[in-house]
Amino acid sequence: MAPTRDAIRTTVENYVRSVAKGTVDDVLALYAPGATVEDPVGTPVRTTEAELREFYGVIEPMTQTGEVLELKIAENNAAFLFRLVTHLGEQDLVMEVVDVMTFDEEARISSMKAYWSQEDMKTVPAS
Repeated sequence: MAPTRDAIRTTVENYVRSVAKGTVDDVLALYAPGATVEDPVGTPVRTTEAELREFYGVIEPMTQTGEVLELKIAENNAAFLFRLVTHLGEQDLVMEVVDVMTFDEEARISSMKAYWSQEDMKTVPAS
């Protein structure tokens, strides 16, 4: 049985919030056992909890904000555009990323693919 649209929306919003301001454990709690992450698309797929922990651990100490800009849900899948702003003192690094996720019956993420490249990163004066 597919999760509800509201449950998927909540997971997506929690994901963006956790990536921006949460801990590795906050992010990993949103994933189903055995989940896969390809971020960005074209890089090796991360398939173990240790790989996911290492990947998300890099961003945990950063000061960031995030917001979902657009969200589309179909069955147990979602595609969404979000903005992540990393605050680096006098400058901010702004990235807009499209993530495509599938979800299990409990609206936990079973796979995630992130679509972005270095060209999507913009440095702007701190706001």
